[in-house]
Amino acid sequence: MTKNTICLAGLAFCLATAGCHKNAVDPGAFKSALNGYYSAQHVCVWSAPVKFPAQADTNNDEQTKGFDALTDAGLLVRTPHEKKRFLVGSKQVNDYDLSDKGRSTWTADSSQPGYGNFCFGHREVTSIDSFTPPDADATQYTVNYHDTVTDVPDWANSAEMRTAFPRIGALSSGQQAATATLVKSSSGWQVTNVTPAGGSNNGLVQ
Repeated sequence: MTKNTICLAGLAFCLATAGCHKNAVDPGAFKSALNGYYSAQHVCVWSAPVKFPAQADTNNDEQTKGFDALTDAGLLVRTPHEKKRFLVGSKQVNDYDLSDKGRSTWTADSSQPGYGNFCFGHREVTSIDSFTPPDADATQYTVNYHDTVTDVPDWANSAEMRTAFPRIGALSSGQQAATATLVKSSSGWQVTNVTPAGGSNNGLVQ
């Protein structure tokens, strides 16, 4: 058998079986679509928007520790005062409001005046691990992948912030597993559903 015959036979086999990978699924397209989806979202301190000004009882550590950490980071201003209570004397409270630095970092919630969040990064896909179905002609895929939080600012990296807000450390300390549904449209792959590890949105806001 000549070299030309061997080459032609190999080409025929390639075309008859896998199409020479011409129509193979492109994981890079999934990665680009997911990163486009994440680029419009932020990863934030609280899982839901919070309203400022806010007040907290100085004897309630669960109320004050997060606000105090944000105050020490320069994002809030703390004003202590005594709050009168009807018939039972008074108690010490702290009022918290956004500082000038905090206002420049604050992500306002357009649907709720006064509400918002401090956001500290974006998710970025690091690997496409698997997808189903394997059929290259499918128009919908379930994609398993890993991502990590990037662009974390200095104020979110302090030990005090990570202690007060464990979610910051959990989300920015390494890669997270997630699953998404991607649907093919005329404009490319559209992300219709994302389920991070643990089943929550992990502090993502748009």
